Amino acid sequence: MKMESPHPLDLTRAASAFAALGSEQRLSVLRTLVRAGPDGLSIGTLGERTGVTGSTLTHHMKILSTAGLVTQSRQGRSIICAAVAFDEVQSLSTFLLTECCADSAEPHKDTPHG
Repeated sequence: MKMESPHPLDLTRAASAFAALGSEQRLSVLRTLVRAGPDGLSIGTLGERTGVTGSTLTHHMKILSTAGLVTQSRQGRSIICAAVAFDEVQSLSTFLLTECCADSAEPHKDTPHG
């Protein structure tokens, strides 16, 4: 019998988000944005901190944005800021851990269910 996950993040969305993180540069961009907090960083500052600049950074930001992991907004006339979609990142973590050890005979004390 197939058990349905109680978590709202579906398998397709989770796979898309994890695929977006399959690049060291994209993972570095996301980690840098996580460190920056909810205010995010300007695209220039993000490039300086990660060493990823120009069209390559734009490409990675598009993939992360499409996966729902980051948001981008214009502030003022020309500064584009990027911030982590913290709720989506949290959903990915929860998606992975929700059923942790569900098929184990004995729950582990270091897991959310134990």
